[in-house]
Amino acid sequence: MRSIRNVIFWTHLVCGLTAGIIILIMCVTGALLAFEKDTIAFAERDNRVVDAPYEAQTKPVSAIIGAAKQFRPDSKPSSLLITNDPTAAVMVALGREGQVFVDPYTGEIKGEGAGGVRSFFRTMTDLHRYIAMSGDGRPVGRAITGAGNLVFLFLAISGLYIWMPRRLEWRSVRPVLWFRAGTSGKARDFNWHNTIGFWCSAVLVVLTLTATVISYQWASNLVYTLTGNQPPPPANANATQAPAQPAETTANIDSLWDTARSQSPTWKTISLRLPVAKDAVFTIDEGTSWNIFGRSTLTLDAASGTVAKWEPYSGQNSGRQLRSWMRFTHTGETGGPIGQFIALVACLGGAFLVYTGFALALRRFGNWRKRKRNAVVV
Repeated sequence: MRSIRNVIFWTHLVCGLTAGIIILIMCVTGALLAFEKDTIAFAERDNRVVDAPYEAQTKPVSAIIGAAKQFRPDSKPSSLLITNDPTAAVMVALGREGQVFVDPYTGEIKGEGAGGVRSFFRTMTDLHRYIAMSGDGRPVGRAITGAGNLVFLFLAISGLYIWMPRRLEWRSVRPVLWFRAGTSGKARDFNWHNTIGFWCSAVLVVLTLTATVISYQWASNLVYTLTGNQPPPPANANATQAPAQPAETTANIDSLWDTARSQSPTWKTISLRLPVAKDAVFTIDEGTSWNIFGRSTLTLDAASGTVAKWEPYSGQNSGRQLRSWMRFTHTGETGGPIGQFIALVACLGGAFLVYTGFALALRRFGNWRKRKRNAVVV
């Protein structure tokens, strides 16, 4: 058992030193991204709220899109999001040009959102996913962060094993359950590494496992296989060069939107991809699922307005539903603000684990060199 423990310890040490910087970047950016949506919503609170006149009628969707295009003539709307709240503005995404918020009653442009805040989080996301690589370098950056995440998963699991006292007695466990005051140097780093590792490792295992499913197709397919479902084909499996889509939407977009509204009377939000060509693809939050991020998809034939495909979240197989849970469990959003806070603390803990791990390794290396010099002198 001692030899196994030594092998795991040295593997843990080498892996930590090898991938430490990448793990540190992912932990720090993960902590900063924990409340991304909430921060953006707070920064844009004035743009997202409108006055709801008594018994006033909202403008047609085509007029709302037209208002956005008139405000930014060179832009090409990429999606439209309407919230089933009389005081909510309509958000029209303009691709790389950002987004605008439109008053659904007057067509007035409420604002363009918090550009600086959104830019900051885009930078953090690029660091988190691609270590800031862009263009053709993104696949390389994604491969590096994916490998770093796998190493982090191993470190979280092996760290728990190394932490486990040989004899599970209270007097053996108690010293590493909380921070000890009055320590410094190696004793402090050792205490911090063990205490933070104990309290954060379980959450870090969940975060890295879900990140593995997000990063690797084989891991995503495994979710479907373990739940007894057929994995979906890769998104680019049968990809062909699609003809350029027109910049304009179809003339009957208002009737298409009415159909989408009637598809689920309890809808909370409906979004539409733009421009609409052959099919109009709506994403609908029906507001009936335990998974607050469960979404249903409605595809309408743009010419006739008939339903081409209806994929309610409740009708999705268990593999697809579990995959959806994992996506938002990775960010902590599954648990709401409490889950996000736990993810934030775990990410900060991971960053401190990297710091204390490097500090302990450097001290170990320094002591080894000192012993070697003393042996030569003797």
